[in-house]
Amino acid sequence: MTEIYKKNTRYKALLLSLLLSAVGFGLYKGVIDNYLAEVVGMGEMDRGIAEFFRELPGLLLILVLAVFYRSSAEKMYKAGLVIMAVGLLVQALIAPAKALVIAVIFFFSMGEHLQLGMKNTLSLEYSHPGKGGQALGYQNAAQQIGQLAGYIAVVVIVAVFAGVRVFKPVFAVSAAILAVAALVSFRLTGSSTTDPSKRRFYFRRKFRKYYMLEVFYGARKQVFFTFGPYVLILFYGADAGVISLLFAVSAVSCFIFSPLIGRLIDRVGYKPVMIGDTLVLVIVCFFYGFAHHLFSMHTAFIVCCVNYVLDSVISLASMASNVYVQDISDSPEEMRATISTGISVNHLITILIALLGGWIWKTLGVETLFILSAVLGLCNSAYAATIKVPRKTEGVSGA
Repeated sequence: MTEIYKKNTRYKALLLSLLLSAVGFGLYKGVIDNYLAEVVGMGEMDRGIAEFFRELPGLLLILVLAVFYRSSAEKMYKAGLVIMAVGLLVQALIAPAKALVIAVIFFFSMGEHLQLGMKNTLSLEYSHPGKGGQALGYQNAAQQIGQLAGYIAVVVIVAVFAGVRVFKPVFAVSAAILAVAALVSFRLTGSSTTDPSKRRFYFRRKFRKYYMLEVFYGARKQVFFTFGPYVLILFYGADAGVISLLFAVSAVSCFIFSPLIGRLIDRVGYKPVMIGDTLVLVIVCFFYGFAHHLFSMHTAFIVCCVNYVLDSVISLASMASNVYVQDISDSPEEMRATISTGISVNHLITILIALLGGWIWKTLGVETLFILSAVLGLCNSAYAATIKVPRKTEGVSGA
């Protein structure tokens, strides 16, 4: 791997810490929704409030990085892992009171976003010039393998300890694994500078359509990300093992289809992909919201599970918007700054949709919630249809 990474860097420690933290996160994600529903007693609106505070650190990240701009990327990455480990340990120890649980979710999420914000910077800093793409590929592979291992572990734990609430022990084990990941990360002794593009907002008129696309995508993504699993838990009674198995299947599906969708974007262009993914989305949203009216509860549950996986796969089409930004940017620095700002815009809309989605489900029903998701998807496609593709891109796409 020395042909990809610089010899004088601790890239092995970085990859190992990423792998371990992904295992810990997979364990946590595999049980947290069921814990909130079964133990904490959170309903539809409560789940929206919890998600609001989970997403808030993503919006605050740009301010945190601006305040600690003198700190190296290594220090910020380590701090993120330590915060995550402490957060999960506290979650394993505290009483399941809604306010306490949400406060810890916010604390854990701050560490998660710090870690996520630094990993790309470190991978690129530790790689040879021109090898950044491969370094990011290894990074993503380590995380995908780790999360998949975490999901499968939850499936096995729930099967072995059937009828026993394993949430607190899983939180404790996850905290221990994250603590080990943090210890491994202490071997990172470099002083990489944090990406300046993550410390400021960057707005230019030519990117306004990209920002609006991020608004529509962030809103519709949040409906499935937050309420998709919760529908299966509250409405169909899915346990943590089933939810983790669903996450595992989604992860494997995304691993398989991600390069295929990437090639499709290169072959036909980003605009057709932006428009076309909504056709599948409308079908997914319809069945997710109305399956229980059309089928028996058992069949409807299977239909919803299949549609959850489909939504995960079609969400990969969001890569097209990054290619669009790359196409109209004047420099790599402008591209990074624009995408970073787009992520912040995305987080802003997701925290609002988290609250609104919980209220819609509680007052108007789950059907209305997923009709809203379909409408947002259609708005995304309609807006994408107004994009004018530069001639050079049209020529490549048509080749």
